[in-house]
Amino acid sequence: IALGILTAAINGSGTSNQPTGVLNTSGIGSVAMGTNGGAPTYDMAVDLETAVAIANADVGNLAYLTNTKVRGKLRKTQVFSGTNGQPVWTSGRERGIGELLGYDAFVTNAVPSDLTKGTSSGVCSAGIFGNWADLILGMWGGLDVMLDPYAGSTAGTKRVVALQDLDIALRRVASFAAVKDIT
Repeated sequence: IALGILTAAINGSGTSNQPTGVLNTSGIGSVAMGTNGGAPTYDMAVDLETAVAIANADVGNLAYLTNTKVRGKLRKTQVFSGTNGQPVWTSGRERGIGELLGYDAFVTNAVPSDLTKGTSSGVCSAGIFGNWADLILGMWGGLDVMLDPYAGSTAGTKRVVALQDLDIALRRVASFAAVKDIT
């Protein structure tokens, strides 16, 4: 259930009773890597930060979020090519939390890695920079867990159904910027 909530908060479609996630919220900042996407770079991280700053929203609990594929590539990418070899993604102050441009950088595979841009079909990843304090998660009631003895009655099985009513909103859409075509 927690993974479902996380996935909806990041990439919920906003249709079929699904909340609208950060990546599908209209009005957030947008950074494009190229016609067919592109490899993650230091410039990409700067452009995400800049998109939020231009909207006068670069305050609060700012951090980067992406998936493990992008983190792996950024660990192998130099800040400036041909220099001292410092990677774009570095280890942060705590284990498991990285750092990009002095901000915390987090990873979850709930950030999609199967997006399409141009001829890069189903291989693009997303990355987000924003003030995560502006992501609102509203829950109605508690977690409902119910034993359903009827759905599998002909097979002699029982089904457990869990339901959590919630919605997701951004308090200020300008607080977020995303890139959806990282290869």
